[in-house]
Amino acid sequence: MSEPLLSVSGLRKTFYKNSVEIQVLRGIDLNIFEKDFITIMGPSGAGKSTLLHILGTLDKPTEGEIYFQGQNIKGFTEEDESIFRNEKVGFVFQFYHLLQDFSVMENIMMPLLIRRIPLTEAMKKAETFLDIMGLVGRRNHKPGELSGGEQQRVAIARALANEPAIILADEPTGNLDRKTGKEVLDYILVVKERLSSALVLVTHDPEIGSLGHKRFRMLDGELFPL
Repeated sequence: MSEPLLSVSGLRKTFYKNSVEIQVLRGIDLNIFEKDFITIMGPSGAGKSTLLHILGTLDKPTEGEIYFQGQNIKGFTEEDESIFRNEKVGFVFQFYHLLQDFSVMENIMMPLLIRRIPLTEAMKKAETFLDIMGLVGRRNHKPGELSGGEQQRVAIARALANEPAIILADEPTGNLDRKTGKEVLDYILVVKERLSSALVLVTHDPEIGSLGHKRFRMLDGELFPL
């Protein structure tokens, strides 16, 4: 078997509130391979989002090891982490976090320009994702002029325009009705296959959770395979 794209071992996260220790993650072990589709289900407060944030270097573990393509992420500087997030990871959240004063096209181009990709190339990539996401007719619209499903598709296009190796999706359909949520998930899966990315998706929805090729349940900070 090939080496994992990303692997964690003995991952723990502890918070302290009013001198009381709260263990959010309790020794997580997980290997993520190229093209994996992993779903993680569980109740609110189980630690699902915390795990995603640590995998994407938005948060740091209290204990444990994290390796990406054999490199220890814990040794990254802040600049290394920023580059890693911009070039290797695509985040899709429940809330869209779009820039309200910018057009759909500009929102999608933003991470490409941060990466200092030339403007003409950034525009070409953004056009590609506009087409994939069925947003060509919305390219000059502002986020406030779009439906919830359209806004989430813009957020997905923005997250994936850099062609990340791993997609971390935290309740990406949580703000949408079931029909629109299914359509948005289909878009994510289409792009995942096109990019050969790994996808780790956190969800409360058992129907969506059942679609994963590898399925897990998280309870009280522990991860159990299904």
